[in-house]
Amino acid sequence: MKRSVQLAVGAAAAVISAVALTATPADASGSRGADVYVSPSGNDRLPGTSQQPVRTLQRAQALVRERAPHAGGDITVHLAPGVFDLSQPLRLDARDSGVNGHRVIWQGSPGTEISGGKQVTGWHAVPGKPGLFAAPAPKGLDNTRQLYVNGVREQRAQGPLPVTVKATATGYTASAPTMAGWRNPSDIEFVYTAGEALWNIQRDGLGQWTEPRCPIGSMSGTTITMAQPCWDNSTKRVVFPNIPGRSVNMVGPYDLTNGRHPTYVENAFEVLDTPGEWYLDRSSHTVYYMPRPGENLRTADVEAPALEQLITASGLRDVSFRGIQYSYATWLTPSSPEGFSEIQAGYTNTGPDGWAVQGLCQFVPNGKCPYASWTPEPGNVTVTDSTGLEFSDSVFTHLGAAGLRLAGNTANTLVRGNIFTDISGNGIEIGGVDQPTTGSTHDVQVLDNHLYGLPREFHGGVAILNGYSQHDVISHNQIDHVAYSAISMGWGGWPDKIQVAATPNNSHDNIVSDNLIHDYMLSLDDGGGIYTQGITGSSLETGEKVTGNVIYGQLGLGKGIYTDNGNTYENIVGNVVYGTPYANVGSTHVDYRDKLGNNDPTLIQGNYWDQGDKDGNNKGVITQGNHLLDNPSAAPKSIVDNAGLEPAYRGLLSRHVGGDGPPAQPTRVGSFAADGKVYVTWNPTYAFNNAPLDSYLITAGGKTVSIPAAQFSKQGYAVVDGLTNGTSYVVTVRAHNRFGASTPSLPAAPVTPGPLAGKLSDAPTGGRALPSSSAVSLHWTPPANMGDTPVIAYVITVSDGRTITVNGRDALVTQPTAKGMVRVVDGLKPATDYTFTIAAVTADGPGAAVTVKATTNS
Repeated sequence: MKRSVQLAVGAAAAVISAVALTATPADASGSRGADVYVSPSGNDRLPGTSQQPVRTLQRAQALVRERAPHAGGDITVHLAPGVFDLSQPLRLDARDSGVNGHRVIWQGSPGTEISGGKQVTGWHAVPGKPGLFAAPAPKGLDNTRQLYVNGVREQRAQGPLPVTVKATATGYTASAPTMAGWRNPSDIEFVYTAGEALWNIQRDGLGQWTEPRCPIGSMSGTTITMAQPCWDNSTKRVVFPNIPGRSVNMVGPYDLTNGRHPTYVENAFEVLDTPGEWYLDRSSHTVYYMPRPGENLRTADVEAPALEQLITASGLRDVSFRGIQYSYATWLTPSSPEGFSEIQAGYTNTGPDGWAVQGLCQFVPNGKCPYASWTPEPGNVTVTDSTGLEFSDSVFTHLGAAGLRLAGNTANTLVRGNIFTDISGNGIEIGGVDQPTTGSTHDVQVLDNHLYGLPREFHGGVAILNGYSQHDVISHNQIDHVAYSAISMGWGGWPDKIQVAATPNNSHDNIVSDNLIHDYMLSLDDGGGIYTQGITGSSLETGEKVTGNVIYGQLGLGKGIYTDNGNTYENIVGNVVYGTPYANVGSTHVDYRDKLGNNDPTLIQGNYWDQGDKDGNNKGVITQGNHLLDNPSAAPKSIVDNAGLEPAYRGLLSRHVGGDGPPAQPTRVGSFAADGKVYVTWNPTYAFNNAPLDSYLITAGGKTVSIPAAQFSKQGYAVVDGLTNGTSYVVTVRAHNRFGASTPSLPAAPVTPGPLAGKLSDAPTGGRALPSSSAVSLHWTPPANMGDTPVIAYVITVSDGRTITVNGRDALVTQPTAKGMVRVVDGLKPATDYTFTIAAVTADGPGAAVTVKATTNS
């Protein structure tokens, strides 16, 4: 029997949205008799009554098709508690729709799960491999990218490359033939982790917002040949002949070989060396796993996703899906020669000539139109060309692609009161990017959902992705602990990089309101809490409305509300935004729809932030009536209390989803050495497995130290001291909760402690102060020359006698990329002159200071 399930059902069922999706009660004509009952212990030869349920969803589907034309009311398919194992997706079409104004309701019970997984049993110890166990792959499991033990996602075998590599036209030349004898080379992937060039952290992706993956094709001696077309799609992107370095897709770097190299290797048996790691040997049909301390594989529920889709719907109308858990589906394209050649938000270059033509439209001969129509992630639950659907009170978890995809021409559809977590890619995808002027995705409402702990595998994914659409509402959701942007809207704005207007599209009247977003961009950079690009309407009246959102706790470089390329007619009104390196709201782009030299029209009004910008009109970017937050507690209670889940849905925040276990590992560990010590930073985990983090364990050589998770969150780094000068140290980090420690992170590059020369940092530059009556927003740019070591903090002295230390991740990451720092100093008196000095702190101490003066408002 598979593990028990606890679903987010009940509270959310009390409230259904204003898209006229509420169920019609059964009437006297006897629609109750048309209901269908399904149970995992039923029998498909039975009639499907409450006392004699059928067993499979497909048999229930057939009964609904028979009964719907004659029903006098809604038909409910009652799904009993238990696991409905699918051998193939449930494929719904127009024949499965509600009829005569009535609905078909697929209604789950507490504990109802639709699963595409296979249970792995028959575990035994592997001779000669201490701690390693093996089991035969279940029948029908030809490949998978995920494995779950007692409801906890485990780590595919990963490790650093055992050789150095030099890029060639077809792959790499290795420094030694070490990998040539590895088993199943075509199953091995190179992963290119993006990020800031910080503390020996590599920057190897196709943009700071990407994490591409390419499989190996073959290996012989020191020659590594990469799989095609992933390699060409990631190294041959067309460059404008008259714009050096600018690829025609205009999105990020064009080449994985231009100063970049694989960050680590994944899915190789030879790097399976840590408890919590696993590997599927497809050639021998064997699953290998190294159990964690305390795990008993004889009694554990081990699940391997086999199906790529659980439910598909096309041409469907007036159907509800309620109270169901969707689990254990995978996505195998990244395991094929296509790999994962990422563009942005999970969209990829695909096909044998994708690099040359895909989505390049008017910019290259035979370019495929429209511009920027790259390949989206599929959904493990996918809807196309459908209307009047509802997904409510459900859980989308343990999934390997996007969770729920509402693709082209989806309309009048409600997604409410659900949980989305432990998903490899995007959480919810709405619409698409291949029909900018003709598509009709509209009136989709995404309300009162909790999205967290994602994406787990394709870290450039987002919680909610909305392409070209009209009258969509994304409101009252809580999004927290996600790898990259929380909400992404629009598309096709990148041509402004070459002074060309954004792709025309028919998006208009979309609303992003009253969401609570925090602890986001925990892995990648250059995104936002709410990120939008491209034209959003035909005027400020019809353009996108971003209102009443509360956004804080951003880790990576970006902006709270990010108006990126070609973003036209966005209204940013009445939001609370703070703690966002390197800006709360922005940025400004030239509007190339004409030759007037104006900027993309944008309204930024009535927000509460620590950015402090003055009122003004910057060629169409109107900034007016915003308020400097003295501190987060000064934010208006009316906005803060209204953001996030509405009262009827707040029980979602305490739902128990998935298994209990140690947290996922931290990522992107970097370090530098000083006299007798090593400074270490990392990207925190965002998947906790039902217990909050309490600490991190940092290991350098044979020494391990602990830092409380709250301290790391505030400080941004840890120190391992008492080390030996002249000795090289490799650092790893583990996250810890009450269930134990995670698998170790991938190691940082080796560093060697030693005495420092005592060279201090130069002064920061560009200092300025934007005052209110009781506070100032201090802005500065990190020093160009940092001294002996990277910057670890800043110190602000105030003329009223205070000294303020500025810690945090932004203090570390803004220097290599020359991004600005922002901090608010509160507790000031009105109409008073103040002087502030700002100095960067390195391992040697504070350096030179920049001086800023300001007079507070009266």
